[in-house]
Amino acid sequence: MPTPPQPRPKPRSGAGALPDPSPAAPLTERQEARRRRILHASAQLARRGGFDAVQMREVAESSNVALGTLYRYFPSKVHLLVATMQDQLQQMHATLHKHPPEDTGAAARVAATLMRAFRALQREPQLADAMVRALNFADRSVSPEVDTVSRLTTAIILDAMGLQDQPTPEQLSAVRVIEHTWHSALITWLSGRASIAQVKIDIETVCQLIEVTAPRD
Repeated sequence: MPTPPQPRPKPRSGAGALPDPSPAAPLTERQEARRRRILHASAQLARRGGFDAVQMREVAESSNVALGTLYRYFPSKVHLLVATMQDQLQQMHATLHKHPPEDTGAAARVAATLMRAFRALQREPQLADAMVRALNFADRSVSPEVDTVSRLTTAIILDAMGLQDQPTPEQLSAVRVIEHTWHSALITWLSGRASIAQVKIDIETVCQLIEVTAPRD
């Protein structure tokens, strides 16, 4: 049966705007409410027991939807948890819009922004682990959802940079490296192979690429 259309992140405005690659019909109010319940149930189960605790039958029961309906929205647990990460990133992005970092330099602002996002995940390690494991398990069938996670992370970084013009290819390359480093740092921290202090050093170091790739007058 066809999967209902998934809502996309709101398009960015201004210099750092990213193109929206694929149109999708908006969800009805009822569908959106159902989807919100499903994502809330997924996050709650993950908070309590991590990846293994998110079972599709329990998600369906907790969100008060039929199991078949759940599978029409999210064909697998991996799809569901990647969508949960999308939702968490959207919430982080909204919070950062309301309370942007006060640092003056672009590199410092991005580092501060990513560390705030990291600490938000640090407060809920079981949820963070479940979402990251889902990203790592994702196959080609989950590519659109994984791409959305990447676009959201890119949007957060570009917003923190505060560009006045469209990003150059060199700047976009730097953003990709920063995104990869942030994701890798999250994995190493979750596995107990890096401290928060080391993560902070790595993030601040890679964010220096923003200064290196800044256009020169």
